[in-house]
Amino acid sequence: QVQLVESGGGSVQPGGSLRLSCTASGFTRNTYTFNKYAIQWHRQGPGKERELVAGVSSDGGQTLYADSVKGRFVISRDNTKNTAYLQMNNLKLEDTAVYFCVARRASTDFWGQGTQVTVSS
Repeated sequence: QVQLVESGGGSVQPGGSLRLSCTASGFTRNTYTFNKYAIQWHRQGPGKERELVAGVSSDGGQTLYADSVKGRFVISRDNTKNTAYLQMNNLKLEDTAVYFCVARRASTDFWGQGTQVTVSS
């Protein structure tokens, strides 16, 4: 069973930085390997709908970002470590949310359990 585990969340003041990690395991011949999946970070803030924050292609060559985080967040991956990252800089109060890592290939999704990010003064 494929599992994604997020880490690196926490509390930070506005303007601060955090780096989230998403480590995947449990890949088998039937589920393909980590480097065959696009990775996305989604978040859900209090009282808000879940939204896509950033995504990276399976080979790391293409990325996309929500307008709200462009220029502040950077998504990356290391396929040798089965790990993806979300570097978050200049954090704002509105970035407060639970952040989820998703591995996506065709119609298959695997979700992590989420990590809390709280931005407060």
